[in-house]
Amino acid sequence: MNRIAFAAALLASAAAAPAAAETHRIEATERAAERLQEALILAQPGDVIELGEGRFTLTDGLSLDVDGVTVRGQGMDKSILDFTGQQGAGEGLLVTSDNVTLRDFAVENPKGDGIKSKGADMIVYSGIRVEWTGGPKATNGAYGIYPVESAGVLVTNSKVSGASDAGIYVGQSSDITVSENIVTFNVAGIEIENSRRALVTNNIASRNTGGLLVFDLPGLPVMNGGTVILRENVVSDNDTPNFAPPGNIVASVRRGTGVLVMANDGVLIEDNAFENNPTAHVMVIAYTQPFDDPRYNPYARNVIVGPNAFGRGGDDPQLEGREALLEAFGGALPPVLWDGIVQDGDGLRIAEGVTGWTLGLTKPGQSLAEAQPGPLTLTPLESWQFPEVGAPAELEARLK
Repeated sequence: MNRIAFAAALLASAAAAPAAAETHRIEATERAAERLQEALILAQPGDVIELGEGRFTLTDGLSLDVDGVTVRGQGMDKSILDFTGQQGAGEGLLVTSDNVTLRDFAVENPKGDGIKSKGADMIVYSGIRVEWTGGPKATNGAYGIYPVESAGVLVTNSKVSGASDAGIYVGQSSDITVSENIVTFNVAGIEIENSRRALVTNNIASRNTGGLLVFDLPGLPVMNGGTVILRENVVSDNDTPNFAPPGNIVASVRRGTGVLVMANDGVLIEDNAFENNPTAHVMVIAYTQPFDDPRYNPYARNVIVGPNAFGRGGDDPQLEGREALLEAFGGALPPVLWDGIVQDGDGLRIAEGVTGWTLGLTKPGQSLAEAQPGPLTLTPLESWQFPEVGAPAELEARLK
């Protein structure tokens, strides 16, 4: 019986009267997959679905569409949802309900995304591990932790490795905190896309193709991303060759990118530690592909680079005309590199003591062979105003 028919049968047999909140414990024994999906379907608001310790062998994806449910394991290395034998290409777990908390379990080797939540407001991911155990491969799922179209998102204390797009991706959402996570061996470690009021802080992004990405793309239901803070992250050794499937937008991310900001409005980058990102620690660029969305602004606007710790980097850039660029910059690209493309107002501003250069380009899609590199001549900032952003405090309170 497929999961749609299974869900219909369970719902038809469920009692109509509401029940008191309960804890439903599922052990990793025979028929655990069936019992787990049954618990997810029949759960009532306030219920806890508790995963026992062990490996749950699953051949089909799971889904949750009940508000106010907590799915809780015994730890990211103790309660493991194993999708190695999954049929089809769907996500491991799909959540489409509000006020859900997911914590303390692992998802391994899903054929599609690890955990996707769509239209799920006020959602918490805590202590989650998503891993493709065979290492970086184009056949791995695109996203590890994947909340989209949500208001109120907290992703914390989690680990993702092996995603062929982004380890942690938050898209078309608002009021977001991504904190204290470890992302390794993904194409993009953490990506904030077409989203507003996001705080990305105290994460470790290492051994990805690119560490932290802030994008705005055309043609999506939610547009005009911005007001994003990248603060107190460690962004190091992002040197994994790009393994995204051809045609994917992140297939263009250069190996060795620390932070990439593209076509976003209002991004603050401060108090991060950068080390050994061989293309560039920070790149700020316009969107270069053709588009026909009249709502879209392809330029990076109001990007602020405050004080950061910049170590070695930029000495092996994966860019067109790399030899000429290295010669122009004396053997290594500067810590902050801007394409120079601006429409109105400020594209990039830097704080006192930050070394930034512009490539001097004038239009999106222009060849780097036409670059005219030079130091940024914008007046350095001594102080700046930036709004406080992040997930509602209520989400942090759930974890206490």
